[in-house]
Amino acid sequence: MRTVLSIQSAVAYGHAGNSSAVFPLQRSGVDVWPVYTVNFSNHTGYGAWRGPLIPAADVADVVRGIDERQVLDRVDALLAGYQGSPEMGQVIVDAAALVKSRNPEAVFCADPVMGDVGRGFFCAPGIPEFMRDHVVPVADIMTPNLFELEYLTGRTTGTLSEVLSAANELRARGPRHVLVTSVVGADMQAGVMRMLAVGPDGAHLVETPLLDRGFVGSGDLTTAVFLAHWLKSGDLAGSLAMTASVVYSILETTALSGEPELQLVAAQESIVAPKHRFEATPLR
Repeated sequence: MRTVLSIQSAVAYGHAGNSSAVFPLQRSGVDVWPVYTVNFSNHTGYGAWRGPLIPAADVADVVRGIDERQVLDRVDALLAGYQGSPEMGQVIVDAAALVKSRNPEAVFCADPVMGDVGRGFFCAPGIPEFMRDHVVPVADIMTPNLFELEYLTGRTTGTLSEVLSAANELRARGPRHVLVTSVVGADMQAGVMRMLAVGPDGAHLVETPLLDRGFVGSGDLTTAVFLAHWLKSGDLAGSLAMTASVVYSILETTALSGEPELQLVAAQESIVAPKHRFEATPLR
């Protein structure tokens, strides 16, 4: 069984951060050790929430306590998403180094949550620069959206070829594998959602129908599902195809329910046997 140490936020109501990632990882057959960076009543998209930001030193202390159990050598991957401050980011980078010192085969999977097209940056000051300068060089897998990819590489993309070039530029700066979500461009059909995965063995693209609403926590879900399948198979194309199949199936169930939050429990069978299947196409 694979094991993931997941350092992310948590919400009591709804699904974001670890509250979006842990159950799909577990349902995929991956053991998860969650470490929380915040413990909020709900995600911040509601405009109001309660609960504490957990100090970076306390998060580091939790990781230290796990290490004192002499079990970090069992961890196959460190997963991290939104980083509330550069100080928290440093704790995560240090945790990745510690995990790798205990298990040199472990990977650091980072979702560089910073912003999005149409919204710009929504993270705290200093986070974009920390991601670019400190996370990119040490990550093994990164899962940026198109906005984040452009920032991290300093490139502007308008075509699929330019997105691919930017993904390879990001790989040249650190991560061996890059998953780009929400891929769009002038030479690509509208009304379709695309993900691009690039690694040492090539690049693959997958397309799914575009649902007509947004979903908070879907990025956290996408990264978790991709990591689960990558850890189990090491197959980039297969992991991409299964990620698209699982995530689309869950998002469709959520859209049909009319509920505002991801319906992870209601759609849990789709985590292991997705209702819809999509194939990844190699790019030449």
